[in-house]
Amino acid sequence: MSRERTITLDVNGRRHHTKFPSHRTLLEALRDLGYFEVKCGCEKGDCGACAVLVDGEAVDSCLTLAWTVEGHSITTVAGLGNGEHPHPLQDAFAKSGAVQCGYCTPGFIIAGVSLLRETPNPSHDDIRLGLGGNLCRCTGYKKIFEAVSEVGAAGAGGGRK
Repeated sequence: MSRERTITLDVNGRRHHTKFPSHRTLLEALRDLGYFEVKCGCEKGDCGACAVLVDGEAVDSCLTLAWTVEGHSITTVAGLGNGEHPHPLQDAFAKSGAVQCGYCTPGFIIAGVSLLRETPNPSHDDIRLGLGGNLCRCTGYKKIFEAVSEVGAAGAGGGRK
């Protein structure tokens, strides 16, 4: 039997005080808290669908224990922007047709935002490496890479602070 821990998670600017078993992953905890934009894909760190930002760095939430990110800022794709003011990468994905079924999209956007913070104007190879932990079965990646490249070239990616 696993010990429960009371933890505080800061997600998209909202603080949640809750109790979880110590083996609960961040993916499970976020979905328990209603953050369904964080997708459950492979549950072993191969697809990137569950990616979130922890202090600005993309992590696979399926491989991260929830209690290990207590005290850190967690951002899901929904925390990047909204319908009126989307993040530039969210806007570029929509405008360029980088979204097909949409299941992988949150993880790709999170990985792209993390990449653009680290490398504000990435080369094609930078994008390939930066998004390498994310899988898509629909688009063939061309439009996804174009969206990231467009945002980087426009200087709208939100580089490192």
